[in-house]
This record gives sequence, structure tokens and C-alpha cells, in this order.
Amino acid sequence: MKKNITIAILAACAAAFPLQGGDVKIKIDPPVYIVFGTPAPIKIDNFDPIKATKPAEFLVPEGTTNIAKNKPVTSSDKSPIVGELSFVTDGDKDGDEGFEVELAPGFQWVQIDLSAKSDIYAINVWHYHRQDRAYRHVIVQISDDAEFKTGVTTVFNTDIANENKLGVGKDKHYIETNYGKFIPVKDVSGRYVRLYSAGNTSNPGNHYVEVEVFGKPVK
Repeated sequence: MKKNITIAILAACAAAFPLQGGDVKIKIDPPVYIVFGTPAPIKIDNFDPIKATKPAEFLVPEGTTNIAKNKPVTSSDKSPIVGELSFVTDGDKDGDEGFEVELAPGFQWVQIDLSAKSDIYAINVWHYHRQDRAYRHVIVQISDDAEFKTGVTTVFNTDIANENKLGVGKDKHYIETNYGKFIPVKDVSGRYVRLYSAGNTSNPGNHYVEVEVFGKPVK
């Protein structure tokens, strides 16, 4: 299923995530809900059992788009077990088999090059949504440094024990669904977005179906 983002002018919306200066609403349309098999018990600390049940709607400045679409992707795993790294930004977030890239077990990351420094207002992530599961130590960072050694801003982090030495996380692990994980971002700009994980509650694998980054190049 190809990406279908509806953008409409909005004066006010109680369900939106308002951002300063935002006057345009973006609605993220989820892919079809597909579930196969019986999910494994979800046993994980700092867990939010409430599933996402409706698409995110949020206010952003005019001109905001999914700037990650078809942008190049690199990874800590140079040879994915399944799929291609390009799947992460190809616009297909379908839950059927063959739409995800699978990285090796352990702490792994994927990185999107937005091609230019950009103001970022929101990120939506789909790891894998054919089964209810939670991905471990999900961390999302933004930087102008491709090596992520300087100028790094963390916008989401579920690593509450700081096992991966990227800072103590305060966000909760969550159940993967076809709505993805919406991450609001405010006052952050950068060229690169890096997303980490360390397996999931069903198996040691790390998966990505799609990542959307909503923003616009810095003028």
C-alpha cells in the first residue's frame, strides 16, 4: 500500500499535537490491519499496554512533508537478514510478508539521510505490525553529524536502564500496531535521523517496515 498523506488547512483541532506557528494538519493514514498467528506473551519493563487505535493528526508549519520518502538508508547491519534497507523509506508500510527489512539480533540501528539540514516536527515509525509485540530499547536521535558523535538530540528513548550507553530513557515500551509509533518533535533540526532497537518480545530480530519524518529543509 502506497503512502497516502492527507494535508488540509485547519484553524484548530483538539485531537492534534499543536506546534508553534503550525496552521496545517497532517493526518497519517495507517495501512490495513493484518495479524497472523498467536502473539507471544509481552514481558518487558516500563510497558504501556494500550494500543494505538487511531491515526495521528498534528499541526505543522505550511510546507511540511514526509522528507524521508525515498531518502538513502544506512545501517549498523550491512547485510540485512531479510529485505533491503531501502524498504525503510520506500513509502510502503503494508503489513504483509516481504515489506520489512530484518536486521541481525543485538543492538542495531538504521539511519536516514534527509539530504539537507531540516526542521523536524514529527516522526512515525512502523517496526513490524503483523503481530502484537514490543521492540526493546527503541531510541530515536537527530543530528547533523553522520557519525552521531556530536550535536545529537534524542527525541525518544525506552532504554530506562541505559544499557546501550545513549542516555537514560523515560519513554515506555509499546505494542506495535498498523498505526505505527507517533513521535512529536519540537525545536529540533538536523540532516540525519537514526533509530535503534535491540530485538523484541517475540524474537531477537530487529525490523522496520517504514519510517516517516515530517519536516522541511532549513532556509
